[in-house]
Amino acid sequence: MSETATVKLGDKTYDLPIVTGTENENAIDISKLRDLTGFITLDSGYKNTGATKSAITYLDGEQGILKYRGYSIEELAEKSSFLEVSYLLLYGNLPTKEQLDNFQSAISRHTLIHEDMKKFFDGFPSKSHPMGQLSSLVVSLSSFYPESLNSNQTAEEQNLTIIKLIAKMATVVSWIYKKSIGHPIIYPQNKYDYVTNFLNMTFGQRTEEIEIDPVVVSAMNTLLILHADHEQNCSTSTVRMVGSSDCNLYASIAAGISALWGPLHGGANQAVIEMLEKIKEDGGDTEKWINKAKDKNDGFRLMGFGHRVYKNFDPRAKIIKKACDEVLEKLGIDDPVLEIAKKLEAAALNDPYFVERKLYPNVDFYSGIIYRALGFPTDMFTVLFALGRLPGWVAQWKEMKENKEPIGRPRQVYIGEVNRDFVDISQR
Repeated sequence: MSETATVKLGDKTYDLPIVTGTENENAIDISKLRDLTGFITLDSGYKNTGATKSAITYLDGEQGILKYRGYSIEELAEKSSFLEVSYLLLYGNLPTKEQLDNFQSAISRHTLIHEDMKKFFDGFPSKSHPMGQLSSLVVSLSSFYPESLNSNQTAEEQNLTIIKLIAKMATVVSWIYKKSIGHPIIYPQNKYDYVTNFLNMTFGQRTEEIEIDPVVVSAMNTLLILHADHEQNCSTSTVRMVGSSDCNLYASIAAGISALWGPLHGGANQAVIEMLEKIKEDGGDTEKWINKAKDKNDGFRLMGFGHRVYKNFDPRAKIIKKACDEVLEKLGIDDPVLEIAKKLEAAALNDPYFVERKLYPNVDFYSGIIYRALGFPTDMFTVLFALGRLPGWVAQWKEMKENKEPIGRPRQVYIGEVNRDFVDISQR
C-alpha cells in the first residue's frame, strides 16, 4: 500500500500520510487537512475517525478478537485475576509475583474511604439511581484528595491517585448496594483478595463471617476482566476527552461513569433482565416473542443478542457463558426469568434466523443473568460494569497524559441561520 493517500479537491491534489498499526489497521492521517485545504471531515458519531493512537486494547469486530496489551481475552479470563489484568492495562506488562504482591498490598492499604463520605449517602434520596450516586461519589473523592487536582503530578503522585481510586471504587460500590437495601455498611478487610473483599462488603453481615462460594468469586472475577476495557467506546472516549483538558482523574472517571449510564452503552445488561421480566409477565411464551423479534414490522427486538462492534461473535460471550452455567448450576436457583433466558439462548443458538444473522447472545445477556442470580437488583448492573471498566478507563487516561495529547476539540459543519437582524421585543 502507498504511504500516502491522495485527496483531490477541484483541480488541486493533496497527499496525506497513511498510518499503519501493529495489527495492520490502516488510517489516513487528516490532522493537517484543514490547514492544507480549508476543509474538515464530517463523521457523525466518529464511526470512522481515530481520535488517538493507543497501545492498550485491540479489537477486531469482524473476526471476533479482543486483546489487552497483546494478550487474548480468552487466556486472561482463564488464567489471570482482575488485579493482574488491572496491572497489565495500567503499566503495560503482566506483573511478576513481587510486582503483583506490591500492587495488591497498595490496593489493600487504601480501600477505606473517609468517614465523612457517609454524609453523602445520607443525603441521597432513597430512590436515587445507583449510577447517579456513583458518579457523584467518585468526583467527590477529589475533595478529599486535593493533591489530585495538580495537573503536574509526578509519576509517583499520579500512581498513588490511581491506586486510591481503584482501591476505593469497590468499597463505594458495595456501600451503594448496602444503602439501597437499608443494611449497615461492611468495612473492607485486607485478608481477602480484591474480588472476595468486594463480595463480602456487598453481601456480608456485621454479626457473622460469611463464606463466599469460589464459583461466585470466579464468575465475578471473570466478569470484571471481560469488562475491563473495550477500546475507544463512548465512555472511554469521554474519559480521554475530559482528561485532555488537564482535568483530574476523579472528575474524568466520573464523566465516564455518566456516559456509561446511558441505556445504549452500559445499561444493556439491565435491559436484558427487563426484557425477560416483560416476557414472564406476558405468560412466558418465548416462541411468541422470538417470532415478534423476527417480524420486521414489529418494534420488539431481543436485548443482549448481537453486537454493534462484533459482526461475527462476541468473544467475551463464549467465556462468560461457561461461568453463567456454573453459577446457575452451583446456586440451583429456581427463577422463572432465568428459565426464560435459557430458552431464548437455546433458540438463538439453533434457530437459522439468528444463526444466519449472527445474532448470538452477547456478554450483556450472560452478565445480566449472572448478576440477577447473585442477587443484585437490576439498577446495580451498570454500576458493576463501571467497577470492571475502571482500570481500562484509568489506563486510557494515563496513556493520554503520558502522550501529552492535545485538548479534544471536534469541529462541526454549521447549518443554522445566517445574518439575521435583531428585532426589538416589542415588534416580535
